Order: sequence, then C-alpha cells, then structure tokens
Amino acid sequence: MDGFIETLSGWLWSTPMIVFCIGIGVFFSFMTKFAQIRLIKDMVQQMFKGKSSKSGISSFQALSIALSGRVGTGNIAGVATAIAYGGPGSVFWMWLIAFFGAATAYVESTLGQIYKEKVDGLYCGGPAYYIEKGLNRRWAGMVFAVAAIVAMSVLMPGVQSNAISSGFKKAFSVDPTVTGIILVVLLGVIILGGVKRIANVAQLVVPFMAIGYILISLIIIIMNIEAVPGVFKLIFSSAFGANQLFGGILGSAISWGVKRGIYSNEAGQGTGPHAASAAEVSHPAKQGLVQSFSIYIDTLLVCSATAFMILFTNSYNVYEPDQKSLLVNNIGETVEVGTAYTQIAVDSQLPGFGSPFVAVALFFFAFTTIMAYYYIAEVNIIYLFKKKSKNIPILVLKLIFLAAVFYGTVRTSDIAWTLGDVGLGLMVWVNLIGLVLLYKPAIRALKDYENQKKQGVDPTYDSTKQGVKNAEFWADGYKHENEERS
Repeated sequence: MDGFIETLSGWLWSTPMIVFCIGIGVFFSFMTKFAQIRLIKDMVQQMFKGKSSKSGISSFQALSIALSGRVGTGNIAGVATAIAYGGPGSVFWMWLIAFFGAATAYVESTLGQIYKEKVDGLYCGGPAYYIEKGLNRRWAGMVFAVAAIVAMSVLMPGVQSNAISSGFKKAFSVDPTVTGIILVVLLGVIILGGVKRIANVAQLVVPFMAIGYILISLIIIIMNIEAVPGVFKLIFSSAFGANQLFGGILGSAISWGVKRGIYSNEAGQGTGPHAASAAEVSHPAKQGLVQSFSIYIDTLLVCSATAFMILFTNSYNVYEPDQKSLLVNNIGETVEVGTAYTQIAVDSQLPGFGSPFVAVALFFFAFTTIMAYYYIAEVNIIYLFKKKSKNIPILVLKLIFLAAVFYGTVRTSDIAWTLGDVGLGLMVWVNLIGLVLLYKPAIRALKDYENQKKQGVDPTYDSTKQGVKNAEFWADGYKHENEERS
C-alpha cells in the first residue's frame, strides 16, 4: 500500500503539475496586470473594512480562517523537508510560487465570492460551487467536492497532527497517543460550534502565533546578522544550479520548492475560496485581494522565517535525490526530516528554548490548520447534500475527521506527508483546470472594482451588469449592506 501511495503522489506531482502551477500563476499575473504588486495598499485596507453579519463573517475573520489553513505544518516541517530534499535553492522556488500564486489566490477567491450561495442562512462557496455554476455542470462540481472531502477529512489532517505529536514528543516526551486524545477533545469542542466559533478562534490565535514566531526568527537573524549575505547567496546560487555542492539537485530544488510552496500557501489548491466565500463584502474583488495578501504573509514572512533560522544556523541535512544517502550533513547527526531541523536551529541559538518553543508554535500552526480543514470538508458536504438533510452526513464527517487526526499522531511522518501530497494533488489538479476555464469573471470583477475606486465610490457588485450567469447572490446588485450586523 505504501508503494502505491508513493507512486500516486509521484504521478500527481510530476513535471506537468509543476509547469501547470507556475504557468497559471504567471498567466493570471499578466491578466490582472500584476495586481499582487499594484494593489498591495488595497489589500491591507480591505482586511479591516468588512464587518460580520448574520449570514457571513468579516473580511479579517475570513482572512484568519484562510491563514489558519495556510499557516501550518508546511511553514515549519514543510520548509525543512524542502531544504532536506531540494537543498537551500528550494527556498527561492517557494518565494517564486508565492509571488505568482498571489494572482492565482485572487482569481480563485474572487470566483468563490461571485458564485457563493446562502445555505441555511449562512454563506457557502468554493471551487465546487463556482465549477458547477460557471460550467453549468453539477457533476464537475461534485468531482471537486468529493476530492476535497477525502483530502480534508482523511488524507491531510494526519500531516498536521503527526507534526504536533512529533514536536511534543521531542520537546516534552509526551506519548503520541496522549497528544492524539487531547487534539480530538479540543477539536471536538470547536467544530461543534460551526463556522462562527472557528472564525472567532482563528482571529484570536492566528495573529498571535504568526507574530510570535516571526519575532523569534528576527532575534536569531539579528544574532547571525553577518551571515545574511552568505545565506542569500547560497539560496540564489543553489536555486539555479550555480552552487557546486547543490548543482546536481537543481531539479529537486524546483520540484520540492514548488510542492512545499503550494502545500504551505495553498494558492490554486482551492482551499482559500471556501473562507473567502463566507465573508460579508460589497464586492467580490475585495475579498479576492485580501486572500491574495495572505499568500505573502504565509510564505514571504512565516516560511522565510523558518528557512532563515535553519540556514543561518546550518541546522539541516541535504539528501541525494534518491533520498537514501546524505549529500550534506550540517547537523552532525541524522535526525528525522521535518520539525526537528527547526527545533535544532532555535536550540543552537537559545539553548533549552528551541524544542519547547517550536513544539508550541507548531501546535498552534497545525491546530488551526486542522480547524480550517474541517470547515472546508463541511462546506463540501453541504454542497453535496444541499437539498437533503445534512445532519447525518455531517456527523459521519466529524467522526471520520477526528479519527484521521488521531491516526495521524501515531503514524510515521513520511507516510503522513505522502498521504497529504496525494490529497493536495487531487484538489490542485481539479481546481486549476476549473480556474483555466472560469477565470474571466474574476478579471472583469477586478476591472469593475478599480473603475469604481477611480470614481471615488465604495465598489459594489452587480452580476447582471457584468454579464455573469448563475451568480444569483449578486443579481441586480448588492442588497445586503443594511443587514443586521452581529
């Protein structure tokens, strides 16, 4: 079974996937006239403008849910894995995919807003919704929904819970079984409260955890300030095969950088649009821009913080492409690839602090990601059963989800990551194909947003005027600005 899973993962993440991911990001960058650069000011402003309502959450809450999904194990263990198998050059490719991925994130999140629905009094949306409505093919939406449910509830939660248990075992000698029980209890309490409780927890925890983690990384960077030029030189030379030591693994640098970059920032994966669709905004482009900025927070800030700590302190091993023999052994010992690299890096500068700090940081990162996974899975269950009773399917989902979380805590990290790669790959392929076919309404929405901004008015959206079919929520203009606020 393990061999089959690895083969499937390799197929899903073959060269065509890498070319597809980068190519679509470049294409959307040109189509939006590089909005990820031009409209950074708007992105920041829109984060704090939207307010929650009875039906939807605020822009900042939607950003927090999206970031809770983006900022997770990939930012700590994922970066370390990329460096282990792709060398320092993989960090550059993570940056590159984040830059172009910001345009992809705008398109998919804007489409999520355009085609969202109100189900049982709450906003719901995501790739399943915009694929069905945009293509007028329910079966196509169902393909993504099934892939998302399987990935989010079965395949991917184990990556996050496994990282938490590994970190706690190394730092505090906590048995993985105990960690699993604690996670299941905490998650059970939160997911029973629905999207509102998830949003409230996320908006409190996400800023705290990200700022704290970045501050520690800045302390380590300052302690090693003289190494900054050398580390940047190492990253860029390794990224293009110019470094003599890492020149032979250029292909691995690109592959692992792109794969772990997408895993971390989730641009094109189809997860971000779920949270974006739940936001109460007057124009779809507003939330699209907010979600675009979340890519920068995830990769350029949090992922870079991890990479710099590891590289500044030489706390990593690099393996040959066959993943069996060591190419570089900077740690002086062979440790399990992943979280341990970051723990060793912090410990080398702040003795006795690294393992506990990284374990706690990883707990918050991964725990909020698991919350986001559940939310996404539930939205897709609602999509599949929107005209039928959803109580039993949602109850089954919760049981399966919590079982997968517990199972992940006691499995080896290699298997957990491979399962995660399979789940992610399925979603990315289906979503990117949908984006290629459906991107035009998102581009027109951006032009409409910018035209209204130039006229000095707060942009509102009218799908009828924009010629967008099956966008019933926005038909004849936004009418929900006077809805009672919560």
